[in-house]
Amino acid sequence: MSINLIYPFSAIVGQEKMKNALILNAINPKLGGVLIRGEKGTAKSTAVRSLAALLPEIEVVDGCRFGCDPHKKASMCQECMDRFEMGENLPVKKRKTGVVELPVGSTEDRVVGTLDIEHAIKKGEKRFEPGILAQANRGILYVDEVNLLDDHIVDILLDSAAMGVNTVEREGVSYSHPAGFILIGTMNPEEGELRPQLLDRFGLCVQIGGIADLDQRVEVVKRRASYEQSPTDFEKMWKDEEEKLAEAIVRAEQLLDLVTISDDMLYLIARIAIDMNVDGHRADIIMAKASKTLAAFNGRKEVLEEDVRGAADMALQHRMRKRPFQKHGVEEGKIEGIITHTHQHRHEYEHTHGHSHKG
Repeated sequence: MSINLIYPFSAIVGQEKMKNALILNAINPKLGGVLIRGEKGTAKSTAVRSLAALLPEIEVVDGCRFGCDPHKKASMCQECMDRFEMGENLPVKKRKTGVVELPVGSTEDRVVGTLDIEHAIKKGEKRFEPGILAQANRGILYVDEVNLLDDHIVDILLDSAAMGVNTVEREGVSYSHPAGFILIGTMNPEEGELRPQLLDRFGLCVQIGGIADLDQRVEVVKRRASYEQSPTDFEKMWKDEEEKLAEAIVRAEQLLDLVTISDDMLYLIARIAIDMNVDGHRADIIMAKASKTLAAFNGRKEVLEEDVRGAADMALQHRMRKRPFQKHGVEEGKIEGIITHTHQHRHEYEHTHGHSHKG
């Protein structure tokens, strides 16, 4: 039935930061996922599903439990690797990028999969029953209310998202398989926080709220009504916008490896991290990666200040040290102040030394 059509990503009103963070992770899964913080009814789950619909079809090994990429030997599962090494031509099929939703209350076995120890001991063969991480390989893993999950489970998800591999060990028997995915977590801060150690491991974070602009609120209602009345017609109406955005994502993926970042921009990133009182170096690394991804999305091969500005907000949102009762988030205007101050400092340096700092 047509009601199963997914609400178009381009038709989501407002929430630009959330949409940007999702697009950046689709272009560059190495960003390490995104955490979306906000109250209920702010189009979080709609955005995740519609993002997947934008992404191009992928080629998988037909019949593989992990949806291995037939062209990338390095990330194949053991079964596909064995067949490949034997000289077999792996059968290929195309499929849409999938969204796997982590059910609330999932156990560790349900997430990582299970090993049949008895079978391994008796027959000397590893028998593995895949879990959610296997299903999510090369797709999107969507975790609603991630703050209500057991910390240990969140740790496992973040590890797999970072490493692209899931390893299960039971009584001396271990099994590994590819588990590379875009991790998208959502949470309502009123229902409890994530521990700072876990927060820090999400690449990007955006804080979203209900829309306060009158015109935009009216537009939300109009579009929703139009979609519910005829999902097919609504989809047709947004088809061009969706195709444009899908093409821009593919173009950005192809451009990403060619994007360069100057020492000036790296110094600016480091200055922002220091002045915003951020612990560790993860923020600097993510800001650099996100800046390059933004540049690629904007069709450029060089990172500009505007890319750093956009990346800083998403990379620092959840990493700044909080004082008691202080709200999460980046103080408006503070990043701008740091950029201006850095400019002045650089001009003074150039004026005094007669040259610009290049590395």
